Amino acid sequence: MAKRTQSAPSAGSSGFRGRDIGIDLGTANTLVFERGRGVVLDEPSVVAIDTHTGKVLAVGAQARQAVGRTPGSITATRPLKGGVITDFEATEGMLRHFIRAARDSQGRGGRGRSPRVVVCVPSGVTGVERRAVLQTASRAGARSVRLIEEPIAAAIGAGLPVHEARGSMVVDIGGGSTEIAIISLGGMVVSRSARVAGDALDAAIASYVEREFAIAVGERTAEEIKMSYGSADFVPVRGRDKGTGMPKVIHLAPEEIAAAVERPVRSIVEAVQAAFEECPPELYGDIMERGVVLTGGGALLHGFDQRLAAETGMPVTVADEPLGCVALGTGRCLEEYDKLESIFAA
Repeated sequence: MAKRTQSAPSAGSSGFRGRDIGIDLGTANTLVFERGRGVVLDEPSVVAIDTHTGKVLAVGAQARQAVGRTPGSITATRPLKGGVITDFEATEGMLRHFIRAARDSQGRGGRGRSPRVVVCVPSGVTGVERRAVLQTASRAGARSVRLIEEPIAAAIGAGLPVHEARGSMVVDIGGGSTEIAIISLGGMVVSRSARVAGDALDAAIASYVEREFAIAVGERTAEEIKMSYGSADFVPVRGRDKGTGMPKVIHLAPEEIAAAVERPVRSIVEAVQAAFEECPPELYGDIMERGVVLTGGGALLHGFDQRLAAETGMPVTVADEPLGCVALGTGRCLEEYDKLESIFAA
C-alpha cells in the first residue's frame, strides 16, 4: 500500500507563507489545506442562495442541511457538476467563504495579505473551464492562483513516487468525476477523465429503489445507502411511496445494492481498462509490480478494489486516507512550490 508522511508541511520552509492555501474543489466536498497546519476545512460543496436577492445565505455543512428542505425563496445548490463549475457566482461565493474561514482560523481575523492559492482541477477540463476557475478564485480573494491536475495531486498525497522514471497509476473516484492517470517523471503519460463517480452511484441507487419498489428517495438518502453498503445484512430505506404518497420503509440486501450500482461501476472499470490500453509497455510492468492505487471517496465503495483487481489482473490497493489525498498532495505542492513548478497546469 502506498505510504506517506502524516505530518503537515513545515511553516518555516521557503516559498509560500503559512497563510497560503491549497483547495481540493470537489463536486461533493471541498477540502482546504493550509501550509504548516494541514487540512483545516472539509465541507460539502453546497451553497444556499436567496433567489430574490441573489445573496449567499449559507455554505458547506449548513447549506447541505437545507438541500431538499428549503422554502421557495431559497435554493440549495451544488455549483459543480462532473468536477467542473456550472454556477460561477455560487462557486465564487463558496470559495470566498472557504478562503475567509481558512484565514480566520489562523487567529488573524482574516487580516494581512491575501493568500496565494493552488486549486485542483480534473485532468479533462477545457481551457475555458481552467480560466473560469482562475478567475473565480481570484475574485474570491486570492492574491495569485495556480492550478494542479487532480490525478497528480492525488498521487502525491498517496505517497506515490511521481518523479521517478517508473510508472505509477492512480484512480481518483470523486463525486462528479473519476480521474485516471499513469504517471512517470512528474507528468501524466496517460490520463482519462470519466464523468462517472460518486454522484452517479447515488443516482443509480435512487433510480433502482424507485424502479423496483416505487419509492422516491432523495440524494442524501441514496448516499447513505451507498455508505452503508457492506456494513450490514440489510440497509433500511425510508422514502415516499409513489402510489399512496405516504412514508414507507423497506430493507435493501447487499446484492440489491450491488445490482443498483452495477452500471456506473462497470463504466469506471471500463475507463480504467481503456487507460491500460494506452499504457506504454515500459510502464506496464512497473504498474504490475506496484499496483493501482485508489483515492477519493469512491475508493471506499464496498468490494470495488477487489472488483477492479479481478477485471484488470492488476494488484489494487486503497490509499491510507483516500478522502484527503488530493488536499494533502496540494499541501505538498505548497511546501515545495519552487521545486515542483513543472507539475502545475499551464
